[in-house]
Amino acid sequence: MTTQPVTLELDREAFGPGERLLARAGALRATAFRYGTGVAALRLENGAGSATFLPFQGQQIWRADFLGRELTMRSMFDEPRPTRDYLRTYGALFLHCGGTAMGNPGPTDTHPLHGELPNLPYDTAQLSFGEDAAGLYAELTGTARDTLAFHHDFIARPRLRLHEGATAFEAVIEIENRAHTPLPMLYLAHINFRPADGGVLVDAVADDRAAAIRQPPADLDAAARAYHRAIAADPAAHRTLQPGMPILPELVLTAHASSGADGWTHALHRRPDGSGDFVSYQPAQLPCAVRWMTRGPDQDALGLVLPATAPPDGLAAATANRQLVLVPPGGSYRADMRFGALTAPEAQALAATIGALR
Repeated sequence: MTTQPVTLELDREAFGPGERLLARAGALRATAFRYGTGVAALRLENGAGSATFLPFQGQQIWRADFLGRELTMRSMFDEPRPTRDYLRTYGALFLHCGGTAMGNPGPTDTHPLHGELPNLPYDTAQLSFGEDAAGLYAELTGTARDTLAFHHDFIARPRLRLHEGATAFEAVIEIENRAHTPLPMLYLAHINFRPADGGVLVDAVADDRAAAIRQPPADLDAAARAYHRAIAADPAAHRTLQPGMPILPELVLTAHASSGADGWTHALHRRPDGSGDFVSYQPAQLPCAVRWMTRGPDQDALGLVLPATAPPDGLAAATANRQLVLVPPGGSYRADMRFGALTAPEAQALAATIGALR
């Protein structure tokens, strides 16, 4: 059954220091509040847990709690901060990255880390309630326009859908080119789970398939250097998350995953208790499977798969490797994803599906 959704236009003035009920439908309950830092937040409860979105700052998922646990990476930030500087407010479960650039700027790049999208200010934001084949849902969407004279003019239109009783999100991003010239574009979905000691990473990339591994900085301590040397010698060794093993400052691998007849591929973080975290996406839209991990005293994060149009090596590298997506004037780019938590039986079933893709 599908019903016409009911849409609420979100007003910045509705987000105050106290939590205020906006709407409810079935087990879905949406409240508005403002962090002490001043950032507006939308909390959505769905009967299985809750998620906190930033409707006017990047439309990030700042936090999510399902199956009795926090899904989001551990970071240095208890609250989001009102800035576009990527590393000054870093700790969300999910961020849109990219725009006219993406990734770590290379030696000749001048773009900010991960481009315009992560903390892009949104001009409008809407919350919709509806029903589809999977049941009741709530969906956050909005529009943000980024314009630079003599360079680019695009509108971002993301959508984040959460169903009643579900433990996973459905995400869509559309980028419309408003300029009269083609838009060279890059995109990466930064999904940052909290890793579990003893967790195992399962995906549709064969262990003997070449993966590009970013070289770490030279000034690492002995334990961190030993880890990077071990992964360079045997990339498959990174699939088991060893307790107490520092991954500093980060491990970055880029590969290409196989997809099924439906065009989708999947990756699974199988936790020691049998439950899991997962990411599903379409390689035809996002051909690069980027894995990002950092484990240390200040950050603990698992980018199980960051689906992307190119490796996160900056604009110059993507240009040289012909990995830019050219969006024609008036045209749009779109990518679809699903991610979240799984019960043990669901994780077991997904592992079997992934095994058939390898």
